Amino acid sequence: MSYLDILEPRDEHNRHLESQVHPPGHVNPKPSGRYHLVVVGAGTAGLVTAAGAAGMGARVALVERGLMGGDCLNVGCVPSKAIIAAARAAAAARRAAEFGVKGAEAVEVDFAAAMERMRRLRAGISRHDSVKRFTELGIDVYLGQASFLDSSTVEVEGRKLEFKRAVIATGARAAAPPIEGLDGIDYLTNETLFSLTELPRSLGVVGAGPIGCEMAQAFARLGSEVRLVEAMPGILGREDPDAAALVAASLKRDGVELLCCGKDLRLAPNGGGSARMTVESESRGYHWSVDRMLVAVGRAPNVEGLGLEAVGVDFNRKGVVVDDRLRTTNPRIFAAGDVCSPYQFTHAADFMARTVIRNALFLGRARASKLVIPWCTYTSPEVAHVGLTAAQAAEKGIAIDTYTQELSGIDRAILEGETEGFVRVHVRKGKDEIVGATVVAPRAGDMIGILVAAMVHKIGLGSIANVIHPYPTQGEAVRKVGDFYNRTRLTPGLKRLLERWMSWSL
Repeated sequence: MSYLDILEPRDEHNRHLESQVHPPGHVNPKPSGRYHLVVVGAGTAGLVTAAGAAGMGARVALVERGLMGGDCLNVGCVPSKAIIAAARAAAAARRAAEFGVKGAEAVEVDFAAAMERMRRLRAGISRHDSVKRFTELGIDVYLGQASFLDSSTVEVEGRKLEFKRAVIATGARAAAPPIEGLDGIDYLTNETLFSLTELPRSLGVVGAGPIGCEMAQAFARLGSEVRLVEAMPGILGREDPDAAALVAASLKRDGVELLCCGKDLRLAPNGGGSARMTVESESRGYHWSVDRMLVAVGRAPNVEGLGLEAVGVDFNRKGVVVDDRLRTTNPRIFAAGDVCSPYQFTHAADFMARTVIRNALFLGRARASKLVIPWCTYTSPEVAHVGLTAAQAAEKGIAIDTYTQELSGIDRAILEGETEGFVRVHVRKGKDEIVGATVVAPRAGDMIGILVAAMVHKIGLGSIANVIHPYPTQGEAVRKVGDFYNRTRLTPGLKRLLERWMSWSL
């Protein structure tokens, strides 16, 4: 797939996006000497690496064959959250009568306008990732396919770039799993979904991970008839089962027909770009016709064409092989981001890039395993997570105590009609050391931050109870979990001692 496919439709916003992240008139510079760092790939990991290194005085070359900004800007975080925002606005309008607001019952969604808004906002944000901006930072930007010639040279469009160190930050792409009949239909992935200009009357979605759940709910709220198929017994398999169950219930309320344990999925063309879906679940067969299909499962690392074999860089189907310091099997070449990470998130790529800068340029010993990486699925409600789940703790033989505050006990959540959710924190048994947490709430991604900070800085759950939150806020739920822990410290013996003190002090 060409990067030009992402730039459909060719309206003013996508032309503006192209002018920022792959300007047609760009002329690659001529290398004037050896670079401290050559960065291959201009997604989040590559951009952060290049900007950080240049800011510290290094001579840096940045190479991108497609669109600067990578998946996040062009086909990931940015466009998806714009669509989710439109879908949430539609859902809020439909609920308005619950709050005494009349006249909003018949909500009409202008899908073309929502998508145009997304393209406009994406184009505006693109200046942060633009060729112009990075050139102004003193970085030589090369557009084209990079290929390693040896352990000190990369070739790009006939230019030979010599380097002291190099970083592979080429990311990953959508890669559909083997589904019978998939090759015979015109299916969508996250790389083509955001080029739609007309709302599909019906949408089939394969995969109930974060992308599948987010887009299934968003398109249902925007007016599509959505059918979501997942091979596993439930959705969001990496999450706390209680959190996944709340999201599943929310998807169903929004009209998503959810089919888990889906086996033997078969697809066939149905004319006019539509498709027939046949799937079996619990010994029952299902037959659906959908206007469009979204395949939201499967990723493949971008390692082709880089000449990695020539420089002894090992890779496999999961990506480039790195050690804990993000060094590849060639000690002069590092990697960061989706091309080598089990955590395929923008923020993970960002902090892996910071690790690479320390280790590649300054003989650092920073370790990727020390990063505390949260994540968030932007459904309604959102699900944010950091550290271990209860199941993972059990697998590792770590005994834990768990404390949960339901949103139904939080005044602000009650007043806003958003009581489905919770804050759950796992601590090492008998201690207040946080080993994991899950937040399910309308803005869970914003609420998880204090728990991540506590884990990074070794702040115990008991101390979180001393952090004063404004009242009323949903963030109070985090503090109240700390209160639950502190109450466990009031043992029967200590309670008797306090009672004696009170009696004596009268």
